[in-house]
Amino acid sequence: MTNSEKFSTKEALRFGWNTFKAHSGFFISVLAAVLLINLGLNAIGALVSDSAALSLLVGVVSWILQVLISIGLLRIPLKFLDGQKGEFGDLVSGGRWFVNYLIASVLYALMVLGGLVLLIVPGIILGIRFQFFGYLIVDKNLGATEALKKSWAMTKGSVWDLFLLGVVLALLNLAGALVLMVGLFVSVPVTILAMAFVYRKLLHVSPAAAPAAVA
Repeated sequence: MTNSEKFSTKEALRFGWNTFKAHSGFFISVLAAVLLINLGLNAIGALVSDSAALSLLVGVVSWILQVLISIGLLRIPLKFLDGQKGEFGDLVSGGRWFVNYLIASVLYALMVLGGLVLLIVPGIILGIRFQFFGYLIVDKNLGATEALKKSWAMTKGSVWDLFLLGVVLALLNLAGALVLMVGLFVSVPVTILAMAFVYRKLLHVSPAAAPAAVA
């Protein structure tokens, strides 16, 4: 199977746009909630900055929420791909995947950072090959290392196509930011939906069987 048959950028963007258009109120509300949470935590952090203990507590709470939100922003588009409707509570309901996601995120960051030190290009390639680990943890309940291995396997032969997809999505979000930042309330949902679409496409055509799920 050729790379062009694995996924279509146009098809991914079409899915993202059509799904956003049909549920625009939901996605805008979710992004507004994320923005308010971040602003609220920053405000609280500023208020308690004179207390080291309170600042540490706010920092830990903020970090935990950021990880949960990252998981939620993976879970929501997957639910739409499964023909379900995302729910507001999905945004912070990823506790069951927290540990595996955190471990995989650290490993991912270290590998990409190491690759970037080696003349940048290896870091970009590693970032592309391992980027779907979070989806695999949430979607297939894989452990951290299993998810990274599976992401590596399912992106074989698709690095260039995924790089071009990343460029297109980056330009889309840049355009959204230029429209007084309001455009991000459209471009970001389209991006996360398109990426979930591509993940599922690559998962289904991957020649390697998915690793056994981790309880």
